[in-house]
Amino acid sequence: MPLFLGLDTGGTYTDAVLFDPDQGVLAAAKSLTTKHDLSIGLAGAMRGVLSQVEGEIAMVGLSTTLATNAIVEGHASPICLLLAGYEPSALDRAGLRQALGGDPVVFIAGGHQPTGDEQHPLDLSAAAAAIKAHAPKVAAFAVSAYFSVRNPAHEIALRRLVRELTDLPVSCGHELTSKLDAPRRALTCALNARLIPQLQQLVRAVAGLLAERGIKAPLMVVKGDGSLIEAAVAMECPVETILSGPAASVVGAHYLSGEKDVFVSDMGGTTTDIALLSGGRPVLNRDGATVGGFRTMVEAVGVHTFGLGGDSEARLNEDGLIVGPRRVMPLSLLGHQHPGSLAILRQHRESDEPVPHRGQFALRQRPLDAGEASLNPSQIMIWSKLAEGPQPLAQLINGAGALRALGRLVDRGLVLMSGFTPSDAAHILGHQEGWSVEAARLGAEIFLRRDRQGDWHPPADAEGLARQVREQVIRQTGEVIFAAAIAEDESLEQREWGKLGRRMIDRALAGEAAPASLIQTRLTLMRPLVAIGAPVASYYPEVAKRLNTRLVIPPHAGVTNAVGAVASGVVQTVEALITQPSEGRFRLHLPTAVEDFTDLAAAAVRATAAVEAQATAQAERAGAGEVQLSVSRKDKAVRERGGFEIFIESKIVATAFGRPRLAV
Repeated sequence: MPLFLGLDTGGTYTDAVLFDPDQGVLAAAKSLTTKHDLSIGLAGAMRGVLSQVEGEIAMVGLSTTLATNAIVEGHASPICLLLAGYEPSALDRAGLRQALGGDPVVFIAGGHQPTGDEQHPLDLSAAAAAIKAHAPKVAAFAVSAYFSVRNPAHEIALRRLVRELTDLPVSCGHELTSKLDAPRRALTCALNARLIPQLQQLVRAVAGLLAERGIKAPLMVVKGDGSLIEAAVAMECPVETILSGPAASVVGAHYLSGEKDVFVSDMGGTTTDIALLSGGRPVLNRDGATVGGFRTMVEAVGVHTFGLGGDSEARLNEDGLIVGPRRVMPLSLLGHQHPGSLAILRQHRESDEPVPHRGQFALRQRPLDAGEASLNPSQIMIWSKLAEGPQPLAQLINGAGALRALGRLVDRGLVLMSGFTPSDAAHILGHQEGWSVEAARLGAEIFLRRDRQGDWHPPADAEGLARQVREQVIRQTGEVIFAAAIAEDESLEQREWGKLGRRMIDRALAGEAAPASLIQTRLTLMRPLVAIGAPVASYYPEVAKRLNTRLVIPPHAGVTNAVGAVASGVVQTVEALITQPSEGRFRLHLPTAVEDFTDLAAAAVRATAAVEAQATAQAERAGAGEVQLSVSRKDKAVRERGGFEIFIESKIVATAFGRPRLAV
């Protein structure tokens, strides 16, 4: 019988399922994600399921949170952004400057007008000089030209130039979105370029393992809207895989639970992702997915992503004990994989000296992506020390300069910190097993020696700290679920709750630990809650109780994303726009060119044929078998006095969909 192999690579675990379209999940397995070499974790998960059931693999589906996590955690490969026709002030819109960090951006003369006419000639000589100067220090290029969605000629020319002068990947804004808003389009393009090396690493790892096993089935990747796309195409547009994991989780949650109108909360190692399922379909964010505070132009599941997971860092601030948003390696996992770290933790616990960063480590997370030319001397020194394995921060950091250098390596996703996490607390309490309980306990005892901050009252022992961390995760989980619900209902963000609102919410989520008060606060989530992800059994029964809602933890909840990776289909959409730049002239803006007509009907016929052909071609290229089409047209006009209509624009949209091609 033909089988589907579903894979999900998350920040902590890689999951695999063998799936039969008629019988459902036949086998499931987990393995730790190994970011320094993704093939190790993938091989472990694949081996776990392929050893249980025999049969021909007809299709392989892959979902991943690597792109989402990279944006949320600020980890990304260095890029150079080429902006044609932009003003420097554009960097201060849409969070573009913040997203770029210290990466180079080059302003080049060029760009187009809203009509699609050239604004300024493209300065190819300046572009060539910039490309040659920055290529040795970056992993990819991003290209965005002003009004490229009305005329992509300058982006196409710059892409050609990058490919002539380098062998680096290049991303163009007009290929990612057809919507206006140049700074957001540039942001989306920059994020896409930054994610190309990471998705390439993942896809190549999977493809290599499939080849080793002689599996010739098509390899598909889940997009952020829950649909599938052939892996080679996904590597060109990896930004479309942001929220791939959450999208797969919603598709999988619907399949496994049978629920149609629910909140789906997916708790992983790095994030908690919350989405709404309505009528059995994921609710999409048509305006563009927001991830890590950046509002992209990627149409994806309307998911609310929060930096809260099993591997979130437990830390102290002015409010006391909090969890997240940064992911670190749990000390229990560090001790399990690197037993030498246990001796260092014992020394830190016994020492009476006020050692900074006691109980914290740094280690390499993945290979260097742009060569040592992209590192400064301080970063090179730290990178070299970490070649020997995990290093305690107390020995690695000798001043503010070294701390900044380490921070930059962490921001690029090259280095991972290790510290105390909810996973460590779970090991101490016996809710989780498999890693080093001794390392978790030592980490807790060291944590208790930190200076008291805010309202934090240090407990007496490691078990007490573990219970505090678990309680904090429950409260923060309830808060983020409430935040997602109120954002959907009232479009209110957390920053808009106000002091009274936050106080009332905190009391409602405190449960029996709430302080005595003249006012009782109660929250009721008006839809059931489907909880998925490996850690949910430890937290969500209590979360649902405090939110006064029904909880569903479906079978195979720990591998739901892998199920969603094979339970969807291929969908591709292409748009064309017709405008009237002058009387008697109708301009057709296609994704690849601009054409002029003297008759609106003729322009519409040409537009319909073009989008149908391109949508079909894209769906087939994306891996669809038999393709079905739907086409819509929406005209916009203004009616003047006297009954005259003035044509504004016409949008023609073709959607092609179909099930993935299967191996024969």
